[in-house]
Amino acid sequence: MPTCDGPATVVFDPSLTEYDFGPAHPMSPVRVDLTMRLAEELGVVGGRLKRVHAPIASEDQIATVHEPGLIEAVMKAGSTPNAYFERRGLGTDDNPVFPGMHQAAAHIVGASLEAFRQVWSGDSLHGVNITGGLHHAMRDRASGFCIYNDVAIGIQYLLDQGAERVAYVDVDVHHGDGVEKIFWDDPRVLTISLHETGQMLFPGTGFPRDLGGPAALGSAVNVALPPGTGDGGWLRAFHAVVPPLVREFAPDVLVTQHGCDSHIEDPLAHLMLSVDGQRAAYLALHDLAHEVSGGRWVATGGGGYALVEVVPRAWTHLLAIVGGRPLDPDTDTPGGWRDHVRTSLGRVAPHRMTDGRRPAYRDWGEGYDPDTWLDRAIHATRMETFPLHGLDPLP
Repeated sequence: MPTCDGPATVVFDPSLTEYDFGPAHPMSPVRVDLTMRLAEELGVVGGRLKRVHAPIASEDQIATVHEPGLIEAVMKAGSTPNAYFERRGLGTDDNPVFPGMHQAAAHIVGASLEAFRQVWSGDSLHGVNITGGLHHAMRDRASGFCIYNDVAIGIQYLLDQGAERVAYVDVDVHHGDGVEKIFWDDPRVLTISLHETGQMLFPGTGFPRDLGGPAALGSAVNVALPPGTGDGGWLRAFHAVVPPLVREFAPDVLVTQHGCDSHIEDPLAHLMLSVDGQRAAYLALHDLAHEVSGGRWVATGGGGYALVEVVPRAWTHLLAIVGGRPLDPDTDTPGGWRDHVRTSLGRVAPHRMTDGRRPAYRDWGEGYDPDTWLDRAIHATRMETFPLHGLDPLP
């Protein structure tokens, strides 16, 4: 089991749940509330995982990545009923307008910036903001439930502070298109996204030949996974691509996005991971941070729409790993937490922190099977990207 070699911080206060598109929207803030309740009842938060309050990002901080026109549109939209700013991606089904939208989105950015600051300053070795990970927002527009791109703003902060190389690994089921696009032509930032293929799923991008701009070829890496991929296949793809590239890149900081919508029960996608498989990915990323960046690791949340069944357990495991004390998967969920779910939501909560799986995968070095979609996808990514990093793409 990994240990934390230094202090770790979760940036959170309850008002972060004001990022709320309304009761009919799939990204309900209840998932954040239930996660923090579960983590606190299990003793994950406190002690080695210090909780700090989240500041609200300034307009200047947001403008390090986003165009002033987007910021202005978000401010107007949040104070104008039924506003519709098509060019800026606001007022749509994905991004409906709600009162105070700018402040709520700026608060998410501020929370992530504090996690980045904690790690870069050395106040914490690991920092996490589970309300962050809004990876679809572009420089000029909102997209896919994401108003401002807190991850990209955090990475830009690291670069502005003197970081020479930042690696970003995105395990959300959807392609991390916004972060990739913002740093498309910046060789200082390596973006790696493992996601369900854009042939089947929003945003319809993120294929192996998407490699970055002319000044940064190889800086964008995409693994487009077939629908139905489960724990073993996903972990096979992850280990075949992510560690070799991140090791070669040797980042100053590892930044990770942990959308848990890759789970089999998620209603918006078609992968078949378990909480146990997701937990295995979190452990691998923790260990990779200690191997390549001296343990400097910033983690965020992301997607995840099985609000009771998956998100609280997955992200509580993430918080425990960030804090250096992983939870035993066989741990029972606390009775008080289950009672809260029943009384507040009328739902039955999971009784254990596991789905009962013991994830295993076949190492890529054992060879690949060109007759399987999964192995063809992995092979395509390695063939496109590995030579650009001086790596042998063949097993």
